[in-house]
Amino acid sequence: MKTSVVHVRIEPKTKQKAEEVLRKLGLTPAEAIRIFYRQISLRGGLPFPVVIPNELTVSTLEKSRRGEDLQEFDSLEAMFKNWEK
Repeated sequence: MKTSVVHVRIEPKTKQKAEEVLRKLGLTPAEAIRIFYRQISLRGGLPFPVVIPNELTVSTLEKSRRGEDLQEFDSLEAMFKNWEK
């Protein structure tokens, strides 16, 4: 089987975080990229939805990054009960 080479530049922090996750999964970066490409080929597109977040989502994410308006719960049950209010 012939192979091709893919070269990519990525921010060091992003690469480090991703490779930590891949190690936990027992995958090398090359294996993860092969899986990603295989899924693109099989699905005829990206294997996950890619959408532009609406204004509310962008605002919520920005607040979260700043540590604003955060809520903490002791359990999933408590979180779901809070949503029902």
